[in-house]
Amino acid sequence: MKFVDEVTLQVSSGNGGNGIVAFRREKFVPLGGPAGGDGGRGGDLVFEATDDLTTLFELSFTRILKAEDGGHGQQKNMSGANGHDLIVKVPVGTLVYDLETGQLLVDLDQKGQKEIVARGGRGGWGNARFATSIRRTPRIAEKGEPCRTLQLRLELKLLADVGLVGLPNAGKSTFLRAVSNARPKVADYPFTTLTPSLGIVKPEGAAAFCVADIPGLIEGAHTGSGLGVQFLKHIERTRVLLHLVDVSQLDLENITRNYDIIMSELAEFSKDLAGKPVVVAANKMDLPDSRELFPEFKDALEARGIKVFQISGATREGVDDLLKYLSTCLKDLRAPDLAAANEEEKLYEFIEPYVIEKEDEGRWQVSGPEIQRLVAMTDFTSDEAIAIFRQKLRKIGFVDELSRLDAEEDDIFSIGDMEFAYREFFD
Repeated sequence: MKFVDEVTLQVSSGNGGNGIVAFRREKFVPLGGPAGGDGGRGGDLVFEATDDLTTLFELSFTRILKAEDGGHGQQKNMSGANGHDLIVKVPVGTLVYDLETGQLLVDLDQKGQKEIVARGGRGGWGNARFATSIRRTPRIAEKGEPCRTLQLRLELKLLADVGLVGLPNAGKSTFLRAVSNARPKVADYPFTTLTPSLGIVKPEGAAAFCVADIPGLIEGAHTGSGLGVQFLKHIERTRVLLHLVDVSQLDLENITRNYDIIMSELAEFSKDLAGKPVVVAANKMDLPDSRELFPEFKDALEARGIKVFQISGATREGVDDLLKYLSTCLKDLRAPDLAAANEEEKLYEFIEPYVIEKEDEGRWQVSGPEIQRLVAMTDFTSDEAIAIFRQKLRKIGFVDELSRLDAEEDDIFSIGDMEFAYREFFD
């Protein structure tokens, strides 16, 4: 299966079903009352995180997703059926962004986590809901609330405890194969690894942890050179970085150059990434050149306070000690403190019910979720529905606000998909 870590989608919840106008028509009930049922609720569009997937590959073929619409109301006060939710399964570690605004909507970082991204529309009321002691035979029903449609960008960031970094051909894939159940491709040439890999490591007598191997980085990776810029994001969530260095290829004039190249790229990509704890593994110690160069390399890094291990991914020399040390480091690292919900500062955002803006001479634009929903759910073929619509506009102060505007009788006001002449609000 191809590794895909980013896709764009159009998603929609379900439309609410329409309420209907109906009356009782039964034998011996000559003047039956209103009996129009409500429309059903539209289905929600839900994302669920699962361990069964490791890539967004399957979603790359489906660019439009829509939940089921609610059913329309029925006679005899029967409500329409609620639309089924559409549950979209994605890998753990998926982030959901609004494509237009760039806002992060959902971070699915827990197995089994479910988040509603687009809530289904409310079903419209049938005429039975509008019956009062004065209005005994209402011929009015609401339309269902329209669905919510979003353009989304899904981005997968692998979740692992330890992130493997290093130059191409540093031996990261060989190391991962030696210590875990992962089976990345291994060959004697750079950029053998083209996709990230995850492996579970279980040191003897220590806690297990997850390791992520990404394609090798080169100088300039943060600007798009090589393959690194596509995969650096996959180690942003790791807690410890394990930096593998091929000691046999060290530069005698600058013994730490290979290490510094990678750390510089990490810092350019993300300061938080470069600030993570780093453990260095001097790899390929089974080669004669490595044993000659290692003492000087170790002294140079330990002088900076960096822990250095000598290992060989091919022979497993020193691997067990390294794994136990990593397990201890992870145990000592505290998880971020999360404030309890009742201790968080509550921020209340007051959203205006509508905003009126002049677009051009004689044309005005009215926006706002509440007033747009009111327009979308009103049946403008019914005089009674129009009368109630005007009452609701007065109730929210819209008509009073209009009277204060410098508008002419024939000025046009656009609300959602409808257009109204200024004078229509005062008839």
